Amino acid sequence: MNFEILIPITLFVCIVVAIKVVVESRFKRRLAETNTSEDLIRAMLAADEQSRRVSALKWGIVLTLVGVAFGIIDLVNLSSDAPATWGLLIAAAGAGMLGFHAISNRKS
Repeated sequence: MNFEILIPITLFVCIVVAIKVVVESRFKRRLAETNTSEDLIRAMLAADEQSRRVSALKWGIVLTLVGVAFGIIDLVNLSSDAPATWGLLIAAAGAGMLGFHAISNRKS
């Protein structure tokens, strides 16, 4: 497998994450400098924390189902280039997203 292709992809992801961190930190600093009300800042931090929890739940469900799909692929002895392998992985990721949607709607 050609791992050389992963270098530019990883570089792109790192740049995007670095830009996101810088923009968020500047935004929070400007909020603090403008003497915004404490209630607004607390509400924003609470919303950010809730968003992180929901994101962790979503990716936990999706990655668990993708792991189960890899287990099924190994049990059935599918090859990596078989269409059924890709279909099973994509279906597992989709089922994870739908499961997250059902759980989040039930909680709301």
